[in-house]
Amino acid sequence: MTPPDTSLAEALRPQAPVGTYRLFAAGAHAGLQDHLEAFGPLDIESIGPDFIRVLEASGLTGRGGASFASWRKMAVTAESRSAGILPARPVVIANGAEGEPLSFKDRTLLANAPHLVIDGLLVANRAVAGSQMYLYAASASLDEAAPAIAERPAARRIRLVQAPEAFIAGEASAAVNAIATGAARPLDKRRRLAESGLKGRPTLVLNVETLAHIGLIARYGADWFRSVGSPADPGTRLVTVSGPGPAQVQEVAGNAALGAILRDAGIDARSLSAVLVGGYHGRWVRPLDYRISPAGPDGQTVRPGAGVIHALPADQCGLAATARILSYLAGESAQQCGPCMFGLPAMAGVLNRIASGEPNPRLTGELNRLGKLVYGRGACHHPDGTVQLVSSALDIFADDVKAHLTGRCLRQGGRAA
Repeated sequence: MTPPDTSLAEALRPQAPVGTYRLFAAGAHAGLQDHLEAFGPLDIESIGPDFIRVLEASGLTGRGGASFASWRKMAVTAESRSAGILPARPVVIANGAEGEPLSFKDRTLLANAPHLVIDGLLVANRAVAGSQMYLYAASASLDEAAPAIAERPAARRIRLVQAPEAFIAGEASAAVNAIATGAARPLDKRRRLAESGLKGRPTLVLNVETLAHIGLIARYGADWFRSVGSPADPGTRLVTVSGPGPAQVQEVAGNAALGAILRDAGIDARSLSAVLVGGYHGRWVRPLDYRISPAGPDGQTVRPGAGVIHALPADQCGLAATARILSYLAGESAQQCGPCMFGLPAMAGVLNRIASGEPNPRLTGELNRLGKLVYGRGACHHPDGTVQLVSSALDIFADDVKAHLTGRCLRQGGRAA
């Protein structure tokens, strides 16, 4: 029997994407044929535990918000499989529940490159010797992904689970709880899902964008992934940019300059009051000479979080905007611990009083006091992320706070409302 001509197969393989245009290289609403023409086939059966070392060399971090090293999550899950007396095969969950109101990168990815997400899910499942796979996302995203899953026999074991349209629904333990019980409420943050997740089994939860990158790393390797970005923040990431003008999703290099991202979105940084980076659990920043990276000096970098970049025009009040966000976050509590049930509404009440121009100089002290009571005491990370947002607002909009406490606003025509 004549062996296959591997040199011919390699010659016919499409070239790896160059630059930052990677995840959407197959085009809009790519079907399986488009996907294969852009990226070539992927031999899923050849993937084993050694892929975890490839992932480690790539430096890929999670794209869902926490920016945790993806290889480490995978390694701990694989190790937990054989740690018990009765070894349990892991569960792998693709998390596409985008509860962050300012983000739509994940739904854009699932609508346009579902096969890359499927590739990554199949690779991750093979690497940890998993048994069950889930795609957890909003109804519209599941509708986009379902035909792609049906096209691929190896993917038909992927179970689809609808995520509610709620802010906390995208938290990893909330995804596990939703699949297990139907209630998308976060579990105790001290519980390690990699050791005891869905039905007590080792569980690997990865954001859908993270999985799409894994699908490409499995094809092209760690060096290719690191060919853009910086040594500390390699590869690309998706960001949702909003503010003046239409919202859009960009694929940018790791450690990208915030000013360049805004410029590419057609936003004049000189016309802005501040920029919210990371989403509702992120930070307001000003000036805008920051780089977007999970690693780096505080004064020079800002963590990407959920990949949200929201530009606030100079004529809009940052305090009023933050008060609206805080009121929303207080209402999005899981209602399962005191810091969320009582602390966040109390903080929202005080910040709204400041934003409305109440002349009470004690309000900022009270807001800081409540933040210290809430921080680090929640059952999940929702209170901590909320306190981070408020703290950044009090810092960046310090002059606005002083003006509001005298009934004036530096924006909005000069009067606090």
